[in-house]
Amino acid sequence: MTGSRVVALGHYQPAKVLTNPDLAVMVDTSDAWIRSRVGIETRHVAGPDEPVDELAAHAGAKALAAAGLTPADIDLVLVATSTAIDRSPNTAARVAARLGMGSPAVMDLNVVCAGFTHALATADHTVRAGAATRALVIGADKMADIVDWTDRSTCVLVGDGAGAAVVEATGPSEEPGIGPVLWGSVPEMGHAVRIEGTPPRFAQEGQSVYRWATTQLPPIARKVCERAGVTPEELAAVVLHQANLRIIEPVAQKIGAVNAVIARDVVQSGNTSAASIPMALSKLVERGEIQSGDPVLLFGFGGNLSYAGQVIRCP
Repeated sequence: MTGSRVVALGHYQPAKVLTNPDLAVMVDTSDAWIRSRVGIETRHVAGPDEPVDELAAHAGAKALAAAGLTPADIDLVLVATSTAIDRSPNTAARVAARLGMGSPAVMDLNVVCAGFTHALATADHTVRAGAATRALVIGADKMADIVDWTDRSTCVLVGDGAGAAVVEATGPSEEPGIGPVLWGSVPEMGHAVRIEGTPPRFAQEGQSVYRWATTQLPPIARKVCERAGVTPEELAAVVLHQANLRIIEPVAQKIGAVNAVIARDVVQSGNTSAASIPMALSKLVERGEIQSGDPVLLFGFGGNLSYAGQVIRCP
């Protein structure tokens, strides 16, 4: 068995920006109300001619370019999404077609907001098992397709986008760059975050999610660090699912990552579900806020009341 590492990242957001004052014209809300409750200022929204696989392909192409690779170098494409309208071809297959890939294995994972960290762990395990050598792992969601734009409790939360990572095998003498995953769920609370119905609509029990996240997740995140052999004080960055600034800040504080940069991309991007972690991480790297080799905690949580986290080394 060998290990794996993230060698490059990329992200993409649609051009249209929806501000809080824009939303105040659409529903009974205000900039002050949104900022005080979720900390969001703006979000990007895809148009009807921008399907989720297009967002994913843009992010994937940027990650490949950053890695200095061609589409032919990839033998596994994993896309974490819960907003693909069509069942087949799946989103991963459509991404592979858009990028002109050869014959990669193509799989979608639907673990909603924890999707990217589940997909990253799956890619790591696949490489370790020798079933793939290079994987393109993407988190992409188009929440605009599934939100009720007349419901002020949900439409103010969401945005669209995609983030991608290129994962490849490490050599026999190299330290793995992706630490052990810790994942699980709370099935009896799965109703707290839902995408149900025809057409599908996003709904959640905000207070239940807030209480669960702020009380139950910090000790789990500390166990992720323990599995990676890293103390919270040694973390250079913490990238939590960008659900709500009022969840991110207290959870990060309770983890004890006192020296870490805390990703707060939710302020500019809203809740982009599976896209939120890779997109926020890609931006931290792009801005130079973290350096190659730095230990970074990734921790996704949300739909199904699922969670998954790992410590990675920054590419």
